[in-house]
Formats: sequence, structure tokens, C-alpha cells
Amino acid sequence: MMLASIQPAERLSLFRPGSRTTVNPYGDVSMLHEQQAGTVNSPTPPMLPSFGFTQEQVACVCEVLQQGGNIDRLARFLWSLPACEHLHKNESVLKAKAVVAFHRGNFKDLYKILENNQFSAHNHPKLQALWLKAHYVEAEKLRGRPLGAVGKYRVRRKFPLPRTIWDGEETSYCFKEKSRTILREWYGHNPYPSPREKRELAEATGLTTTQVSNWFKNRRQRDRAAEAKETTRCDDGSAGQLCASPGYLDLKDETCGYEVRNSSNVTHFSETASLGNLVNVSNTA
Repeated sequence: MMLASIQPAERLSLFRPGSRTTVNPYGDVSMLHEQQAGTVNSPTPPMLPSFGFTQEQVACVCEVLQQGGNIDRLARFLWSLPACEHLHKNESVLKAKAVVAFHRGNFKDLYKILENNQFSAHNHPKLQALWLKAHYVEAEKLRGRPLGAVGKYRVRRKFPLPRTIWDGEETSYCFKEKSRTILREWYGHNPYPSPREKRELAEATGLTTTQVSNWFKNRRQRDRAAEAKETTRCDDGSAGQLCASPGYLDLKDETCGYEVRNSSNVTHFSETASLGNLVNVSNTA
């Protein structure tokens, strides 16, 4: 039996404590619904009018369905909730509504929920991700192509996070200067660090191994492209002249979403250079 085919009165009866019906549109959350009334020495929170759930149980069901990725079931459950303002202002219910709105592409509803309700700090990361992803999707549809790092940066600037899901502290999407210095100097020593060296670089810079790997990958790609461009330029009109090396270019790590800028005055280390030396040089710079 599908939930949509059940009359409202019958639908609400499915969630009342003590119900032993086999109809359960919410899968593994049935354990939350089968409480026995009148448990000895166990204070029972007040039930919601004409529903049979406490607000705490409703919040728990919302969290379980979100964590399980059961968006359709979550949407049906939210639809079944009674018209109780106090219940619909519950943070778990609001977060569940935001998740459903995002997955259904109802971005206006998503923005309205996020902008008009205050959320706890522990929910900020998830809700910030929904806010940004929704704006990225809208921008990509408008432009007809995927967004790169610069495009995403412009979207973030145009649609800053609302204070309801943000503590006001600026989020940095750039590597710190110390990290950039270490990576640049190691690149001059060895553009192809080993896995062990990448782990050491990650520890020294405070980045992840993936970010370090992507930085070196992007750097090599940019340098190869610059070398090819210089070679073509020499072949076209600079025969007999010595072509300058491409030097160090401005890089944007689109994979990680970090903007990395390299300067041209970089010290090249000999083959005996070590990560410890690079860190020491960076600390004294």
C-alpha cells in the first residue's frame, strides 16, 4: 500500500504509538513508531495534536532519513506532518525541508528556508554546501557550461552565505603564503615528488595529500603549455634567437578550488635540497 493512496485520517494512524500495522513507508525507522503507551516510570513527552509523534521523534526520523539518503521517503514524511508551527520551526525539520528542496531543484524554497531561519553551528557546513551547490547549478544552467574555479569564486562573491548559516568568519580559498613558498621551492627542486614526499609536503604545508598532488599536476601542465607556446612563437618569428624559459606562472588549482599564485623570483635548490631546509627557509622568509 502506497502512502499517497491512504486517506489523511488513516495515514496519521500509521504513526501512532502501539500501532502494529504492516504498512511502513519509512523502512528502518519503524522502531521509532512502535512505542507502547503507559510505560511504567517513563515520562512521555507530549504528543503532537492528531499525529501521535513527539517533536523529538519527528526530528529523529528526519535525521535518520537524511543520513540514509532516502529523500523521497523524507519528502513523504514531511508532507504527512500536521500543521503545527512549533513543529515546522524545529531545526531538524527545517534542515530536512532544505535537503528535499535542493534535491528537487526547488532552489527558491531552499534559499527562503536558509535565509529566514537561524541554524546551529554544527549544521552550518552541510547547509553552506547546499547554498553554494544550488547557486553553482543555477549559474551552470545559465552559462551552459561547467564552472571552473574562477566561475565558482564569482558566484560566491555574488551570493555570499547568509548569516543564518555562517558565523561571519571569512573562508579562505587560497593557500597560505608559507604553503605556496614551500610548494614553489620544492617544484624547482623536483616537479615529480614521490608519494612519501607528497605526504611530507602535506604535513609541512597543512594541506591534504590530494591538494599537494593537484598543485604539482596543475603546475606541470601550465609549464608544459607555456613551453609549447614559447616554442611555437620562436618557430614563427624568432629563428636564431634564444627563447626565454616560461618562468613561473599564475596557477589556479581548479580541482581543489584553491587559487595559487606563484612569483617569478624563486630560488632553485640543488639535488641535495631537503624538505626540512625548505621549511626552515620559509619560516625565516
